[in-house]
Amino acid sequence: MHQEKQAERRIQIETAAYGLLALKGYKATSMLEVAKRAKASNETLYKWYGNKQGLFLSMVERNAETSLEQLQSALTDDASLPDILLAFGPELLNTLTGQRAVVLNRAAAGDVHDTGMLGRTLADAGRASIIPLLTQIFGRFIEDGTPEEAAEIYYDLLIGDLQIRRVIGSVPLLKDEEINSRSRRAADLTLRLIGQG
Repeated sequence: MHQEKQAERRIQIETAAYGLLALKGYKATSMLEVAKRAKASNETLYKWYGNKQGLFLSMVERNAETSLEQLQSALTDDASLPDILLAFGPELLNTLTGQRAVVLNRAAAGDVHDTGMLGRTLADAGRASIIPLLTQIFGRFIEDGTPEEAAEIYYDLLIGDLQIRRVIGSVPLLKDEEINSRSRRAADLTLRLIGQG
């Protein structure tokens, strides 16, 4: 299958999987049901993803892709630290608190006693990938040797317990104004704490 069509098909399959995950949860979602919902063959799913865990691992990676790409490009940009943080904050908040992330996190919680793989993958694709990139970015602007601490502070101020509150359903989907306001606040406070604001 041509690469472009295959990429498009993968998005359709993963969209079908999100729908089933939201509806039935991780354990009750099968590869066959995903294939039927996506109007794909079960063989195709197993060929592309290997198994159910492989499918959901791919979904986790795709969900984190845009945020990671934005940080990687910021490493070579000439933008100021405030501009980088103000552009990145809303992107990360949208990714981590959006419906897809909520569905994936709930699935990972359902997988804890089976493989535990989804939780590890979420952690690896999330904080474990983002903090080192943020550290490199802060390292370009901080000379006192504490860029990792600055990255941790910024991440914690930006996310806090918001992600888990979204997962347990105590906070609704954030509006753009809330996302932008929280992003500005996290950037401003971090910049002040590190003596850049």
